Amino acid sequence: MEIESLFGGIYKNRICLVTGDTGFKGSWLVYWLQRMGAKVVGYALEPITSPNHYSLLERNYISIKGDITDYQKLSKVFSKHQPEIVFHLAAQALVRYSYQNTAETYNTNVMGTVNIFEISKNTGSVKAIVNVTSDKCYDNKEWIWGYRENDAMGGHDPYSASKGCAELITSSYQKSFFNGNEKLLASGRAGNVIGGGDWSSDRLIPDIIKSVENQTSVEIRNPFATRPWQHVLEPLSGYLLLGWNLLLGKKEYAEGWNFGPNLDNNLKVNEVVNKAEKYWDKIKYRVSTDIGTHHEANLLMLDCSKANKLLKWDPIWDFNITIEKTILWYKDYIENNQINTENDLISFIEHAKNKDAIWI
Repeated sequence: MEIESLFGGIYKNRICLVTGDTGFKGSWLVYWLQRMGAKVVGYALEPITSPNHYSLLERNYISIKGDITDYQKLSKVFSKHQPEIVFHLAAQALVRYSYQNTAETYNTNVMGTVNIFEISKNTGSVKAIVNVTSDKCYDNKEWIWGYRENDAMGGHDPYSASKGCAELITSSYQKSFFNGNEKLLASGRAGNVIGGGDWSSDRLIPDIIKSVENQTSVEIRNPFATRPWQHVLEPLSGYLLLGWNLLLGKKEYAEGWNFGPNLDNNLKVNEVVNKAEKYWDKIKYRVSTDIGTHHEANLLMLDCSKANKLLKWDPIWDFNITIEKTILWYKDYIENNQINTENDLISFIEHAKNKDAIWI
């Protein structure tokens, strides 16, 4: 099967600007876009960890180092490269970091997003913008049911609040400036994303992998916290599907969308670790006695009925495949210096084909 033909072949030879291309999700998105023949321009800060997924991949695209809060530099990038679609993923993405670096978090996630929208508004080539936020944009009341796209925005911690703000800004720009046929703006909200190549701080899978490398037991702060776990390729397929529809000028898709797993993938932290142990016997864990002083939600789920019914988007992998692919990516990298990114993408596409996914 020709990868270039995915999503109706809309991305082949199309100029796509991806902010945050050095990050975990951004690097996976750029890899997929490149395989579809897109002309990718990346804009991001230097990777914050070593190793990192971005540096491990062969790159054949323009990757510009810069801050999204630098309006002048960002504007010059748009002016020079004339992107047709913008995938905005650049963000300060860590909850605990946001408590220590609150102003930076708001500046990046709020004003950085404003910069993207302002420059897109004034760049004639831009036809579509997909703004990637987070499931944490919702005012989390720890309900037992999933949040829908029309539920209230909010946030206890600075990171979550900044993502709620970014969604309100997105809605405002949709209504005020991107309400015609020339430019369309949508947002994508995803849950806890896992997969090979993430070494960020204060994330479960990276913490597990670091403990293996250090030959220690990983400390689990909140073993009974329930999250919607999904492979990184799942929401990316949603963002790409959304971009496809926006580029075709379909105004009805210029809204907010949840991209989360099926209910079976809403698992407690200790359940995730127990399943991870099955694929790598070096994984060990213990429950931390230091629960910390910062608020952490115990329950957060998404209702993805809107994407399922209207976008015809559905998750491809169940959790067992998701955790297997994730852990084996790290195991093969650490023990054999093998990068499974291409193999995982091809496997994901083959499974999507077998499920008659609309984007195949």
